[in-house]
Amino acid sequence: MEVQQFYYDNKIVKKFIIATMFWGIIGMSVGLLLAFMFIFPNITDGISWLSFGRLRPLHTNAVIFAFVGNALYAGIYYSTQRLLKARMWSDALSNINFWGWQLIIVGAAITLPLGYTSSKEYAELEWPFDIAIALIWVAFGANLIGTMIKRRQRHLYVAIWFYLATFVTVAVLHIFNNIEIPVSALKSYSFYSGVQDALVQWWYGHNAVAFFLTTPFLGLMYYFVPKAANRPVYSYRLSIIHFWSLIFIYIWAGPHHLLYTALPDWAQNLGVAFSVMLLFPSWGGMINGLLTLRGAWDKVRTDPVLKFMVVAITGYGMATFEGPMLSLKNVNAIAHFSDWIIAHVHVGALAWNGFLTFGMVYWLVPRLFKTKLWSIKLANTHFWMGTLGIIIYALPMYVAGFVQASMWKQFNPDGTLTYGNFLETVTQIIPMYWMRAIGGSLYILGAFVMLYNIVKTVRQGSAVEDELAEAAALQPVTKKRTAGEAYHSWLERRPVKLTIFATIAILIGGMVQIIPSLMVDEYVPVISSVKPYTPLELEGRDIYIREGCVSCHSQMVRPFRSEVERYGEYSKAGEYRYDFPFLWGSKRTGPDLHRIGQKYSDNWHLNHMYDPQSTSSGSIMPSYKWLVQDELDKSKTEDKMRAMQTLGVPYTDEEIERAQQWMSEQGTQIEQNLYSDPDFATSYEADKKFAEENGEEFTEMRDREIVALIAYLQRLGTDIKAEDLKQVSTK
Repeated sequence: MEVQQFYYDNKIVKKFIIATMFWGIIGMSVGLLLAFMFIFPNITDGISWLSFGRLRPLHTNAVIFAFVGNALYAGIYYSTQRLLKARMWSDALSNINFWGWQLIIVGAAITLPLGYTSSKEYAELEWPFDIAIALIWVAFGANLIGTMIKRRQRHLYVAIWFYLATFVTVAVLHIFNNIEIPVSALKSYSFYSGVQDALVQWWYGHNAVAFFLTTPFLGLMYYFVPKAANRPVYSYRLSIIHFWSLIFIYIWAGPHHLLYTALPDWAQNLGVAFSVMLLFPSWGGMINGLLTLRGAWDKVRTDPVLKFMVVAITGYGMATFEGPMLSLKNVNAIAHFSDWIIAHVHVGALAWNGFLTFGMVYWLVPRLFKTKLWSIKLANTHFWMGTLGIIIYALPMYVAGFVQASMWKQFNPDGTLTYGNFLETVTQIIPMYWMRAIGGSLYILGAFVMLYNIVKTVRQGSAVEDELAEAAALQPVTKKRTAGEAYHSWLERRPVKLTIFATIAILIGGMVQIIPSLMVDEYVPVISSVKPYTPLELEGRDIYIREGCVSCHSQMVRPFRSEVERYGEYSKAGEYRYDFPFLWGSKRTGPDLHRIGQKYSDNWHLNHMYDPQSTSSGSIMPSYKWLVQDELDKSKTEDKMRAMQTLGVPYTDEEIERAQQWMSEQGTQIEQNLYSDPDFATSYEADKKFAEENGEEFTEMRDREIVALIAYLQRLGTDIKAEDLKQVSTK
């Protein structure tokens, strides 16, 4: 049998490893800054692009798509070549994948702090980036599939199955969730509204975790853990069960993020049922990973690579036990909107994704540079710093979550809320926020230790740009199953069929959940009093989105006695009919805002945005002074209304034509309301006089951003009337 010589492409792997470490430290540093903002809310006072609401999506995107994304590419490009005994199909596509991905990350790092966001969690980037992501992802997939076609290894190893499922599913999720109507170069509106948008978003959001943070890393686990332990995978049959059950069940679980909301009950219950079932394939994978180390546990004591991988797999097991538990309605009623969810997410991110990445990098770099790791001692130091960092981070957040939930739901004997002021539930958990910041600091210091160790390792080695390898050419075989050949063994040598079956497995759950939700009239009852936003309210809503207010404030009152008592009538599906996108939120650092309209005066809102502590003593909300000072851009209002009209919002052409006048009238009314405060009137007139005397341009209050935001906030929850409650169902 003829043996062919060829070269593995190590250059692309090294590029992605460098990017992984670079973006990882940046993403974690932004996260650490955000953690300190809970303690020092005005640490970036007056700098709009460094405010919490704008940096929070930058942190999540940097960690998920820059750090973890580059890590999964590095691992996939390295392992795929060796599992398929072939160089990547196209060096050009490899480089397009790398440089295209880095350009998208740089674009995100620029636009998100500037407030260009769709506000959809883990999908905040605006429409040009969505198109770019799709194109780069296709380049990656084409390269993967092209390499499979020219492979020299007949059967596809389990890691390749997970890579294929990742490519197909992420493509489907990304495209369907990011269908939007562009308004300008960096502004768009979601194609879906309200309940529909929430379901599609969390179908995407949950499965972005599943198929970007989990399935590719399971593939990496199946490759790198056996390599590091020098042991075969514990069970081939278990890996088959793990793969097919995981990709089929995972796609159904998204609605568990929306329990007790205005989402239809059938969708919620489907999410709960499949989330509970998800425990079994998840733990099957964990068991398969840990038992692969049988006979190699003595190495774990001394080998930092195995240490990182063991904790990573354990973290995966903990997170995937907690996920199904949190999907149970009685548990979710306590945990949702609280810091418990923050703890849950970071156990998965820091332990599973972070530690598996660290272990992989420690294993790869010495091999890519033909040397040994510069310091085993430093790697072990990094391990313990990271492990303690995770513990010190997560445990206080669990405590904070329990404290929040219990305080939110506490009643006095007379039926009133024990902690009626939401701030009382915030000030109690400040010590836990201190602990989180300390834990995060320790974790990121460990990452710097790793960076130093890797740099020293690279300097003492010599790079192998193109690694020589040899393997026999793939011989033609019958497409039919041979005698005694198991069905799955046959499927493993049929990549097209494997991909088709994986696609069908992930599409079934998506179609069952998404298609019925698009039938608006049947599943979202119409509430006659709910009207479209006025032009000024629409502009105010866009400012609310731009500033990332949804990161800290929900707009969803659940049907609990405590929430109805605290916020008002619980939310109905029909109230969100014209919300493109939905803004239900996933965390309450501040109170829910769905019934905030008309609860406070316009002056209160202005003072609250300018200096939150002046209206709410002890508040950890940062100041938004620029909203009070900056002029509202009204140049695209008509374009926004036409986009809404395209989406089905019943704006008439006449209303669009008189949008500027309409905004001026509503803005003038709010300006007059603000004048009712003598302090405001005196200060405002003094500023106006000073500007006139010095020949400076002066923006009337009615034309400032704060007035638009006030218009939006005063509208929230005011459409629904008592008579409508009798006519509309809650689901």
